[in-house]
Amino acid sequence: MAASLSARKRGVSPLWEQIADTLAKEIAAGRSRPGSQLPPEPELISRFGVGRHTVRQAMAEIENRGLVRIEQGRGTFVHDEILDYAISRRTRFSANILGQGREPGETALGACEVPATAEVAGELRLRPEEMVHRIDTVSRADGVVVSVSTMYYPVRRFPGLGERRRREQSNTVVFASYGIADYVRLITYITARLPTEAEARLMHQPKTRPVLVTTKVDTDLDGAPICFSVVLWVSDRVRLVVDPATLGTEEGERAAPRGRARAQPRRGSSGAPR
Repeated sequence: MAASLSARKRGVSPLWEQIADTLAKEIAAGRSRPGSQLPPEPELISRFGVGRHTVRQAMAEIENRGLVRIEQGRGTFVHDEILDYAISRRTRFSANILGQGREPGETALGACEVPATAEVAGELRLRPEEMVHRIDTVSRADGVVVSVSTMYYPVRRFPGLGERRRREQSNTVVFASYGIADYVRLITYITARLPTEAEARLMHQPKTRPVLVTTKVDTDLDGAPICFSVVLWVSDRVRLVVDPATLGTEEGERAAPRGRARAQPRRGSSGAPR
């Protein structure tokens, strides 16, 4: 603290800001590549000859500048290029990720059968409290968490889906095993909110940083709802892209649209990831 006050009197930036500027210049110069991990806290303390509090102030500063992400329990990582996630009539997670030269991945958090809430029953056109499969997952691009999902499927139409979904990460493959060769997006609502503490841990981000939320319904080609889901997206790693000109067209289904997502009204979310 004394060093910082002394620096201010001489018209020089505080020590933590000088450290932040140094690290920012190194990132800009390519010394720390996108996706790479910065040295751990003890190394930075030794390198700059300052205390832990000063280093933490510096790291918080470069995070605020959007240069790095601090993942709780893992460390500090230089930001990758932001992922453009295209929302179209035939949105597919793996295709979106592979199309940008990255490797998709998914980890199952849990699978169970639960009575449908009023919202879930309404979206899937089910009787009140009819049983549905609930599947919770974490999705990644090149090993970095980009989203956390909760998905619901009618038990009556998809008996045994929980076990199949554990074996297969792809909805397309699972639906095909029930004779559904293709499916389409009926609607997507886009909002934002702060994550819970548990959600922030899963997404490796501070709970003070908002997440993007997509709530969507998929149907078979006859228009019957087959999946209702709530997806939380890490907002500083993902940009949701909606191009009205290509929605529902063959061009839009083949190419990732460019542009900004447009927020739409939403009726609320049910069963946000735990």
